[in-house]
This record gives sequence, structure tokens and C-alpha cells, in this order.
Amino acid sequence: MIHQHRIKQILLQQAKISEKELATLFSEARNKHINVLTYLVNQKVIGQQDLYRLLAADFGVPFIDLKNITLNKSLLEILPEAIVQTHEVIVFEHNTTNNIIKIATTDPDDLQTIDFIKKKTGANIQVYLTTQESIDHVIKQYHGHIAEELAAFQQPLQNTNELSASDIARDVPIIKIVDTILDYAIFQNASDIHIEPAETNIVIRFRIDGILREVMTLPKTVQPGLIARVKILASLKLDEHRLPQDGRINLVNDKFKVAIRVSVLPVFDGEKVVMRILDESKNILTLEQLGLNTMALPVVQRNIAKPHGMILVTGPTGSGKTTSLYTILNILNTSGVNISTVEDPIEYRMPRVNQSQINPKIGFTFASGLRTLLRQDPNIIMVGEIRDNETAEIAAHAAMTGHLVLSTLHTNDSVGTIARITEMGVPHFLVASTINLIIAQRLVRKICTNCIQSYQLSKKTLEELSKQYNLANLLDGLIKLGETVPAETQALNELNFYRGHGCRNCSDTGYHGRLGIYEVLEITPAISQAILQQASKTELLAIAQKENMISIAQDGFAKAKHGLTTIEEILRVTKE
Repeated sequence: MIHQHRIKQILLQQAKISEKELATLFSEARNKHINVLTYLVNQKVIGQQDLYRLLAADFGVPFIDLKNITLNKSLLEILPEAIVQTHEVIVFEHNTTNNIIKIATTDPDDLQTIDFIKKKTGANIQVYLTTQESIDHVIKQYHGHIAEELAAFQQPLQNTNELSASDIARDVPIIKIVDTILDYAIFQNASDIHIEPAETNIVIRFRIDGILREVMTLPKTVQPGLIARVKILASLKLDEHRLPQDGRINLVNDKFKVAIRVSVLPVFDGEKVVMRILDESKNILTLEQLGLNTMALPVVQRNIAKPHGMILVTGPTGSGKTTSLYTILNILNTSGVNISTVEDPIEYRMPRVNQSQINPKIGFTFASGLRTLLRQDPNIIMVGEIRDNETAEIAAHAAMTGHLVLSTLHTNDSVGTIARITEMGVPHFLVASTINLIIAQRLVRKICTNCIQSYQLSKKTLEELSKQYNLANLLDGLIKLGETVPAETQALNELNFYRGHGCRNCSDTGYHGRLGIYEVLEITPAISQAILQQASKTELLAIAQKENMISIAQDGFAKAKHGLTTIEEILRVTKE
């Protein structure tokens, strides 16, 4: 990446912009975690071509735009994908007659990488400056062969009807198809793979950033071998087609380490397979990286430091509850405490943590596992999920007898969790005295930083928003978080919001990646007293708001104002 001081000097000399304006733009780009060059172009400070030509002239190298160029396979094979991604450098031309290789990079001053390519290829190197978008475009080409490979695989599979599923599953084309699907899903950061048999074909869909997308269709003839291959990898029964099956696949290489949870379900046209991808190579996040707002962060930090009580994380399936629990566990995981968990499944391995996988078939449930953990001298217990009355009651008693208990529940908001726990048979006095903290959360898609643009709310959009939310309440949340907002609700159209217009980097969706929005309810003395008096959900919510709790909608609205997500995403995940 080009040093920011150099970019400033070039723009001050060549562009019609003051040093103060430039400093503000650089600060905004940094706060929004956006590449500064991309941000300058998006804000129309300077055109992309003009900006990069100025930079290229300063470096004394030519500029080249590769966004619309497809490189042949021989060029892609010169540099591994990992080098291209890490060092942002591309080989785009190789003149074998003169033994000259032309490379494009986002930083012509990266002499170490340039020297590495020279030694690796033994060729003379000509350096060009290119854009981040060009690099991203070429990285995708490393996986662009997938469609061609799948098309090539289909032909040899037309005459497989006489073979058994086991034989087909060991056929090279079938092995390559499954390997290609898994590789492509991991590259696309998909969380789930759906293999869905239809009447005349098989549909493959990936869940990317929480949304299912169809990525390919395969002929019906590959179905027996495809399903059988997955079953072999997951150690499932090949000859069982009438009952659901669950298994696990572990994939490890120099690029990634993933565990894949496999579920096979009989449907009308065959067997549907869903594979949940758990990336074990990813680092556990910090509380700050989770995206907790400035008011919620100290509340969470204060409560996870308490030696006993319950911390509950709530939200629908796929809302990031497990990630939040592991983040808290990682902070608490020191040599001075004994941490035990009972999970379904064990999604991430943690050193020094005693992790147990439940197995209901043999009677090892959350309730029985939790009972056993209490005899293991634990300081901290994590229960993957409170699903029944027995687990809820044991967890509450464990919290009351000096243990810190972490768990998840499926409820829509933090205040509703209190009613859910009491409905499970836990007495109000036990709820009031044992629960320390409830975190309700959702995952929203992040705006793609390569195509972000600002806009202001139209009158029609404001009317739609007012049907879903109390706008005064949303503004109150912004004020609590220290934001500068208009005095009147009607002046909301003065605020800047953001969205992505779509580009190659985000597959024209305008989104890339996800982040959490949160509602953190601390059980204060006032709320504890209200629980003892069996206050209604409305009464509890009023007390929480009076004590400055930020709701999920308010947190989401603040993040939309900061250009992290869109109003549409907040509506999608928070509407009842």
C-alpha cells in the first residue's frame, strides 16, 4: 500500500484541494475503514484515472487498469494466489522472446516483492501501477475456472447409471466436483452450502453474508455420486436413504483449516445436503472487533469480570451468538480458572478449555452434561444453548452457587429473554438474583468499501421508516451515543447515509462481509426489583430505556449513519 504521506503530497501539488480538506478526508476514510484512494474517488475529489496517473507519474512507472482484462491460465500460474493477495501484485504479460515479465502492483516501492518475482522467474521485470479493484478482479480469476471444470466434468458422467453409488463416489470427476464446490465456497466466505435435488437437475446454493445465492446447477446424473461422495467424506452410511444423517468433515491445508458440519435429509427428489462451514483458522475476535457501541462495551466488560452469575446471548439462528460467547470465553481463559463447556457442536477449539460434545442418542444432553460439569470443579461454564426447563433450572442454580455461566437462547430481544426464562419454570427470584447480563444481537451485511456512496433520505423513505420505528426514539439513541443530529425528527433528511452501488468486488450486491448490531441489558437493582415484582415486558423496557440501554434498532441506525451498513439491512433483520 502506498504511504499516505506520499499521496497527500501529490494531491496537494496537483489537485485543487486544501491541506485541511485533505486531512478531513483521510480521517473520514480511516474511521470508516475504507481504502483512502477508494474514498477520495467515491467522494469525487478526483477521478480514478486522474488519481492513479498522478501517482504513476510520481513513481516514474506506467499506469494500467486490468479490471476488464482476463488473464490466461499460464500467467496466473506464475505467481501463487497467496502472493497476489498478500502483496497486491499481478503478472499480466510475459514476453518469452525477450524474457520480460510485466507486473502490476498497488505499491511500486515494494522492492522486496519485485525482487522475489525476479529471482523466482529469472526474467527482467517491468513494473506498472494498478488499482485495488484490478487486483481483486484478478484474484477472482484464480477461481474463474470452476464453471469450465464443472462443464467438463458433466460429459463423462452421462454413462454412470449402471454403477453403484459407492463406485461413482470414487470416480475422479465426482471427486473433483465435490472438491471444487468446497474450495469455491471457502473462497467466497460462504457459511453454508446447500445441495438441493430437483426433478431434472441439482441446484447448488451458497449462503454468503447471510443471504442464499444460487451458484451453479448440475445434471441429475451426478446426484447419486455427489451425495455418496459427501457421505463418504462425512463418514455416513451410504445405503441409508430414508433417515436423516449428521456428520462432520475436516479440511486442512496450507491455506485454511475448516470443519464442515454435514446434514443429510431425505426429500421428494432424493436427499438434500446442507454443509455448515466453520473456519477454525480464523482468530477469535475482541469485544471491540465484535462492534459493540461505546455505551455497551463498558457494560459487557464490567459484567464478564464478575465471578458468578449468568450471561445470556440471544438472537435467531445465524446471528453470531456463538462467536460472541467464544469472544467472552477467550477473555476469561486464563491459567487461574477452570473452564468447562457442553456444546452442540464444538465449533472452535480453545486451549485450556474442557469442551464436551453432547450426544442425545446415548443420553448425553445439555442438562445431563451440565450436571456432570458441576462435579468437575469449574469456575466458568458455557452451555451451548438453553433448550428446556431442566437445563434452564440447573444453569440458574449453578450461577447462584458461585459459578459464572454463559449460554444462548432463541429470543428476539433482551427484555423478552426474562419472560422466556420464567416460562421455562425458573422462579422470578432466581432470575432476578442470577442473571447479570443479556446481549441480544443480529448480523447485518456491511457496505462494500469499494463502491460505497452517500445519500440523504427521501420523504417517501422517511414515511416508510416511521411505519416501522419511532423516529424520535432512533434519534434519541444517536444522541445517547454522542452523535450530532438535527433537533427535529422531520430534519432526518439532513443526515447522510450510505449504500453500495455494486461492483465486481461484491458481486454487484453492494455488500461485503457482516457485522453485529447489539442490545445490551444489564440487570441493575431497578430491573432486578421489577423482575421480583413480575413486571411486564413493557414496564421492564421502560426502565431499561430510562437507564440508557441502546436498542438493536438504535445501534443499527447509528452504524448506518457511520457508513457501516444500510437502512435496508437494519429493516431486514429487526422488523418483527
